[in-house]
Amino acid sequence: MKELVAEAIPSPVGYLAVALSPEGLARLEFAGEKFRDPVSVLAPRFPDEVIINGSAGEAGEELRRQLDEYFRGWRREFQIPLDLRGPEFRMEVWEELQMIPYGMTTTYGRLAERLGGGARAVGGACASNPVSIVVPCHRVVGADGSLRGFGGGLAAKRFLLELEGADAVRQGLLPGSVSRSTTDKKTAGPDVRRPRGRAQSG
Repeated sequence: MKELVAEAIPSPVGYLAVALSPEGLARLEFAGEKFRDPVSVLAPRFPDEVIINGSAGEAGEELRRQLDEYFRGWRREFQIPLDLRGPEFRMEVWEELQMIPYGMTTTYGRLAERLGGGARAVGGACASNPVSIVVPCHRVVGADGSLRGFGGGLAAKRFLLELEGADAVRQGLLPGSVSRSTTDKKTAGPDVRRPRGRAQSG
């Protein structure tokens, strides 16, 4: 039986509850604006494993450093070992999510086309993403540019996309956003995304 260490990391989108195993980051989810015991947040996700409050040592410090750099706009790729677990199709979706470049978006439909599944199944895999932000499910939007669902709430999803200067933000495709440029040749609508490289994850 593995032992996981839980920590609560403050961020501009509220506290992040994280769980690290000896293999890597196993969970990162939004825990709200008020501090909560991370074990109480994460224990239901790991019913068959021991999870304790504490410090994950160098791995925890490195995660905090990279998240801080990301929220300051200094980091575009995470270099954190991951310990992802799930059914095969969901693992494939999470792998594909890591290929969406910083500042870009794709749609549920496009992911479904590439993976050979339905958009609903892709949406379910995104909703069950165990490692938010690092595995960037926030970069997936509706075909019309709508935010759709997000575990951290739509305000957090918009914040992350605006932080990254995502193409959907630049073009004013998100509800309530204003196009920054109508002639920027580097941008395109969210339905024509193709991954240009894989985010470093370990």
